[in-house]
Amino acid sequence: MSKIRQQRTAEQIKIILSELVLRELRDPRLQGLTITGVQIDRELLYADVYVNALGDESREEDVMIALQGASGYLRRELAGRMRMRTVPHLHFHWDPTLAHAEQIDRLLDNLDIPTETESDEEG
Repeated sequence: MSKIRQQRTAEQIKIILSELVLRELRDPRLQGLTITGVQIDRELLYADVYVNALGDESREEDVMIALQGASGYLRRELAGRMRMRTVPHLHFHWDPTLAHAEQIDRLLDNLDIPTETESDEEG
């Protein structure tokens, strides 16, 4: 499979899964869940789905358990909504990117950088 087609398929899976999580799944553990990315292998056998619960890192374990329980349903729904010979097996991973970005923002906010007027007065 070409790299472009692989990326398009991954993006389509991301959109469909996001829609399913938002509208179809009634599990309260999955409320506020964001699918941050999907990567699929060249043979379309496996899809790595990266998720985050909007900055709530404490929910990671509950969210992952709920997603494992819903993976069969999600895969079946993907099969009905996509034109593919085989639907990839879904592997869910917690995406720590949002937590890292938040931590960097906090560090930058705590820096004591003088403004231009303060540095002009000193010099």
